[in-house]
Amino acid sequence: MNQNKKPQIVIFLTVFIYLLGFGMVIPIIPMISAQYGATPFQTGALLAVYSLMQFVFSPIWGRLSDKYGRRPILLSCLFGEIFAYILFAQSKTFETLFMARLLSGFFGASISTASAYISDITPSNERSKGMALIGAAFGLGFLFGPAIGGGLTIWADHISPDPLFKSAFSAYWVAGLCLVTFLFAFRYLKETLNKDLIDQNRLSRFQALTKYFSLKTVGPLIFVFFLSSFAMSTMEATLVLFMKDRFNWGIKEVSFGFAYIGLMIVITQGVLVRRLIPKFGERNILRLGLIMMSLGFLGIGIAHSLFAMAVTQTLLAVGVGFVNPSTLGSISLLTDQKEQGAALGTTQSMASLGRIGGPLLGGALYGAWKMESPFIFAGLFALIGLMVVIAIFKSIPVAGQKHAESN
Repeated sequence: MNQNKKPQIVIFLTVFIYLLGFGMVIPIIPMISAQYGATPFQTGALLAVYSLMQFVFSPIWGRLSDKYGRRPILLSCLFGEIFAYILFAQSKTFETLFMARLLSGFFGASISTASAYISDITPSNERSKGMALIGAAFGLGFLFGPAIGGGLTIWADHISPDPLFKSAFSAYWVAGLCLVTFLFAFRYLKETLNKDLIDQNRLSRFQALTKYFSLKTVGPLIFVFFLSSFAMSTMEATLVLFMKDRFNWGIKEVSFGFAYIGLMIVITQGVLVRRLIPKFGERNILRLGLIMMSLGFLGIGIAHSLFAMAVTQTLLAVGVGFVNPSTLGSISLLTDQKEQGAALGTTQSMASLGRIGGPLLGGALYGAWKMESPFIFAGLFALIGLMVVIAIFKSIPVAGQKHAESN
């Protein structure tokens, strides 16, 4: 395990930096877009293009990592992230800003390679706990991204009155963090791909989708992961508007609200998941997580006090913290070792597809119907995922639980 500690730290930092940058810019993108004179549709496109690039390129990065190794793919993408955020900081037009988000999504799509790296260095009975490490990095990025973004915005106000300076100031900090992580990875990240396991029969993108969706348990689990991502992005896209209209919150308050969700995800995946999966197994944690997600989404829609919002968002965050590692860990356990990059890339690709559709649906529902409707629909998506899990419950792995019982 000591041998794997430094690579795990690198992977943790890599995923953390991806989500840190994502979390820092999400609250300010609508504001920047308005200053550039963007239409609501263009603002939605600016949010969606990041996930679109991940949908397109996650399986490609995954297959490339299966062929050429995890290390070169991760290093290349970390290096590319530096330039993506520098371009974001230098943006003076909507078109340049759009290109910066496009590049950031392109290089950030290597998250599937990070998942494959974890599967390489963890035994099967600890696979879901390893995926929880990535989930904790997600949560920390989601925690510190909005919080740091809000703090840097306040700092930037004291440096320059230029409103565009705020976004540039934050983006330069993310670029610097990407550079530090790249240097650390270059020094300590070792190759983990077993060359003897390389599969020479490469599948096209749609062949891979067809293959993994047709697998007995893997296909439904990928669908559950898609529904979870769709539901979360539906909520994320409209929560700022909801909190403003119902509680009169501004960007700063919402940023720290997102940070609270991130904190709960960190606690769940960094502590609870690593202790509960060995006791109850992946499938029980997954089922419980989907129940909590559904209740959390529905609760947001009917909450009329900040206390009620805190309770429902806690339910939601813990549910997400249970669902993601148990789903990814189960998919990893159910697929061939030589196809980890492709399988997890396909899974992350479908999650990105959900993050494209979610904001579009959430915005449409919020504008055309009631403000509660995006959260009700998100709860229904989580409920559908729960029904799928119940249908395939006995075929979902319980590797962690078996390991605990054998001791």
